[in-house]
Amino acid sequence: MSEPENAQSDATVDIHTTAGKLADLQRRIDEATHAGSARAIEKQHAKGKLTARERVDLLMDEGSFVELDEFARHRSTNFGIEKNRPYGDGVVTGYGTVDGRPVCVYSQDFTIFGGSLGEVYGEKIVKVMDFALKTGCPVIGINDGGGARIQEGVVALGLFAEIFRRNVHASGVVPQISLIVGPCAGGAVYSPAITDFTVMVDQTSHMFITGPDVIKTVTGEDVGFEELGGARTHNTTSGVAHHMAGDEKDAIEYVKSLLSYLPSNNLSEPPAFPEEADLETTDEDRELDTLIPDSANQPYDMHTAIEHVLDDGEFLETQALFAPNIVTGFGRVEGFPVGIVANQPMQFAGCLDINASEKAARFVRTCDAFNVPVLTFVDVPGFLPGVDQEYGGIIRRGAKLIYAYAEATVPLITVITRKAFGGAYDVMGSKHLGADLNLAWPTAQIAVMGAQGAVNILHRRTIAAVTDPDEAESTRAELIADYEDTLLNPYIAAERGYVDAVIMPSETRAHIVKGLRQLRTKRESLPPKKHGNIPL
Repeated sequence: MSEPENAQSDATVDIHTTAGKLADLQRRIDEATHAGSARAIEKQHAKGKLTARERVDLLMDEGSFVELDEFARHRSTNFGIEKNRPYGDGVVTGYGTVDGRPVCVYSQDFTIFGGSLGEVYGEKIVKVMDFALKTGCPVIGINDGGGARIQEGVVALGLFAEIFRRNVHASGVVPQISLIVGPCAGGAVYSPAITDFTVMVDQTSHMFITGPDVIKTVTGEDVGFEELGGARTHNTTSGVAHHMAGDEKDAIEYVKSLLSYLPSNNLSEPPAFPEEADLETTDEDRELDTLIPDSANQPYDMHTAIEHVLDDGEFLETQALFAPNIVTGFGRVEGFPVGIVANQPMQFAGCLDINASEKAARFVRTCDAFNVPVLTFVDVPGFLPGVDQEYGGIIRRGAKLIYAYAEATVPLITVITRKAFGGAYDVMGSKHLGADLNLAWPTAQIAVMGAQGAVNILHRRTIAAVTDPDEAESTRAELIADYEDTLLNPYIAAERGYVDAVIMPSETRAHIVKGLRQLRTKRESLPPKKHGNIPL
């Protein structure tokens, strides 16, 4: 797009009159609104992608968006770029409302300079982020750009870092959500990485530090865009993303849903729609009484327990495709938002591994930052054994989950449905880490380890002394049964106050409702410090 002033405009508009000045403003607004060429917009639509302004319109309440800096233009004079100075400089910024609540937004425009970030472009994002912090409202970043604008040199890199710094300062103060709806490469990936949630679109979103061509040159590896940094890769393998949307409209709807569970800032409460629960046990509640199989080795779907506790069974899962052995997400109880962390026996028997520990720790800290109570459902046989886990740092990385629960000051309620063995029992929101209410079902098994492993250690010599194989197996079975009867139950923990109550599964929702009512006035503070040193 060339300079806005042109001979035809000057001939038809007298900018020395009031009417002329108003007409000139309208012309400039129109030019800013249509800064991308028709051909570029057509190519964008051909890829199944929306334009920057179309995305903002979908996200914001109708008529609420107020644009900032729409007349901003770059000042660079390198490599002939001074001949092309479109209004807006390739990013749309402003504020408005989503479901009636204030938000700030920036939306990168791939139809202008490929959405690449230059000095003015970066300044616009910095300005709207500062505005969000000042007014205490969420920031939504819609990413669709080619990274740093090479023609502008180091100033582009400087503005990237200015954005990163504001992401960090806003972390835990206002919710930050990143939408990746196109390319996001190089240094540009680190802003979404710092934000609270990242949403990608299948087949059209790509995130990577170095692209396929560079990887081919340096390492000789052949890898495509989708395999390297597509939405599926970051939702299943890397854990960078929190949701894989089918298209951009789905992605924006997911962002709106996320916002509905989060407060505008850390000094306000999450949006609630109070509705008093009926605490009478229903037939639907009684379905939980038969959820746990008789065999401790048989799995069941923890989603069933989660949905029976939440209002209308509505559950917004986060990172559903990553570390499926643990479930995280949002729901409501009596209209008040809650965060859910739950072991999933359907995957790896619910064991904690590196990915599950980090996924859950991140989620607990997000809830704690934004005043969302955490409900934890426990069925965990331990940490996943393996050389890869040990070499990968399961000690250091598993400790993150301990850290997250121990530093949390929001209401914490834990329900042990079945296994709670060893250190994993401690880690999963135990009373010892500061949980407010710890409940257990009669099927709970709270112990150092399972029966087979315990008997092998405790009675190794007794079993070895039996020479007849059949008798040895019979002896082992008796010892296992004795261990199960003695220790594999919730009552030893209940005797010591580690469990506040052993309850019927069908009464779980009623107990959680009453507990959350009591905990709404919870006040807890941590020792004064600059910041903790979480084992990163």
